[in-house]
Amino acid sequence: MFLLSTRLLNFLVAISALILILTGILYFQNRLGMAPCPLCIFQRIAFMGVALFCLAAAIHNPGARGIRIYSSLAFVSASIGAGIAARHVYLQGRPSDMMPSCGPDLSYMMQNFPLQEVFNTVFRGSGDCADLHWAFLGLTIPGWALVWFVGFMVVTGLLVWKPDAVSALQNKWAGRKLP
Repeated sequence: MFLLSTRLLNFLVAISALILILTGILYFQNRLGMAPCPLCIFQRIAFMGVALFCLAAAIHNPGARGIRIYSSLAFVSASIGAGIAARHVYLQGRPSDMMPSCGPDLSYMMQNFPLQEVFNTVFRGSGDCADLHWAFLGLTIPGWALVWFVGFMVVTGLLVWKPDAVSALQNKWAGRKLP
């Protein structure tokens, strides 16, 4: 019977987040020609945070205290990403006449505006953020990002509050004989 260790679990989360980032860049951006809006870019950064902290945990393979630290950092990244994705889903659900017009892109704002104004502008949203270009099973890209972020929050949250849960399950089932 195949059981997950905390190291393998962190590795799977990291690989999943990396696949999502690469899908956004290679498929949606380069293949379909969909330029990411500022909220999409911040969601990618949050996925990168999840991937980075989970990959570091998988490579380092720390004890319970280290697992809590790495998982807490990944949980915070996933929570921030979930908040950004939820805001993006909210903006896409608003009527088009209530959306502000499309503004400058993120790189222009970062070079020319103070950081606080950049964040205020990005989270207020623009016409770019409200565009619906792609959907699968009724969810748009930010909707799927929200699903993934919540899933990552569940996994990393379990590792924060119950770091030995996976190991305990593994030890419990290790002595059982397969039918």
